[in-house]
Amino acid sequence: MRFLDIRDTNFDAEFAAILARGEETGREVEQVVLDIIADVRARGDEALLEYTRRFDRLEADSVAALQVTEDEIEYAFAKVKDEEIAALKLAVERVARFHEKQKQETWLSTTEPDILLGQMVTPLERVGIYVPGGKASYPSSVIMNAVPARVAGVGEIVMVAPTPGGEINPHVLVAARLSGVDRIFRMGGAQAVTALAYGTATVPRVDKITGPGNIYVATAKKLVFGQVGIDMIAGPSEILVINDGSGTPAHIAADLLSQAEHDELASSILITTDRGFGEQVATEVERQLAQLSRETIARTSWETYGAVIVAGSLDEAIAFSNRIAPEHLELAVANPFEILPRIKNAGAIFLGHFTPEAAGDYLAGPNHTLPTGGTARFFSPLSVDDFVKKSSIVYFSAAGLNRLGRDIVSIAEMEGLEAHGRSVSIRLK
Repeated sequence: MRFLDIRDTNFDAEFAAILARGEETGREVEQVVLDIIADVRARGDEALLEYTRRFDRLEADSVAALQVTEDEIEYAFAKVKDEEIAALKLAVERVARFHEKQKQETWLSTTEPDILLGQMVTPLERVGIYVPGGKASYPSSVIMNAVPARVAGVGEIVMVAPTPGGEINPHVLVAARLSGVDRIFRMGGAQAVTALAYGTATVPRVDKITGPGNIYVATAKKLVFGQVGIDMIAGPSEILVINDGSGTPAHIAADLLSQAEHDELASSILITTDRGFGEQVATEVERQLAQLSRETIARTSWETYGAVIVAGSLDEAIAFSNRIAPEHLELAVANPFEILPRIKNAGAIFLGHFTPEAAGDYLAGPNHTLPTGGTARFFSPLSVDDFVKKSSIVYFSAAGLNRLGRDIVSIAEMEGLEAHGRSVSIRLK
């Protein structure tokens, strides 16, 4: 963990290592992923079975056998506690209710009597959602990816998830059923992304792939983009907490560790105007680390990419936050609504001392699939918009084309595109 002062002349150099986390790894794995993509495209189901055997230690006679059955889903419901099912149902309901407000309808404009313009909103026909497995299982990721797709009206939702040893978390299966997932395959990694992007004899080709994964999954999504739509290139998770010395150090420490336990590349940062408060938080992080079941992961993350930064003012802290554009931003200050209008770049913003980031992870309502690594400068959270496409609608009557046609021809002539101009002028009276 770095204890830094934003006013130090060497601050940018010391902080650069945190910003660059994962970059070298990404370059190292790209060729591996390219080889997997080429192999799955060439050999389809056969390659999928080989990679599943190699990476997930799962033997199967066919890819069809990797699809989760109805009996397995019913068994998962029987294994999961009633109160856990109730919590997942509540999350689905709240996430659906929030995303319903994002829906856009087809519209037509008739402000001109001889021209009709508009926009047609159409849901995607089939999408693939990637749900991480391995180190942890994430029913919340199922909900956050499948529910907005279902709200958007997507025709079919296909889910893939790595299942080391063949086991799949029952909570993930319950969340998938509650969220409206249609088909689930036990497969992960770059090979699963490729199968969704190009299709195989068994795995259907999708229009878009969403959902987080490890560096191999993120790289595969980047490389198949264009063949298929993707939500974003998600990097390691991150949290930034802005603090003014108010609140409880133990609470802030717990929030920082909620990100650190994700994986070793996660980044947890506190920027505070009160050095003494920052020191108390750092001490409290050390105390709480020893209590975590995922201590090794969280400690590696905290020691490598964690930081407590002292700022001279809230203005400095806000400017720093806007510069790095964090995935999760907590405004742990006395009056968060006062500074909210000054926040320009963040994936999700959590206001006040009783809004931990974990509330947004699970069931507040907004999506937890968020832009990372500074991409909140230009990316938005996953939403209903990610699961629809928009087509422009244009209708000219004869009168409308006669009214605007000469100007269309004029612009075509400016560009030297004679046939463009003629396609209009030939219709003019």
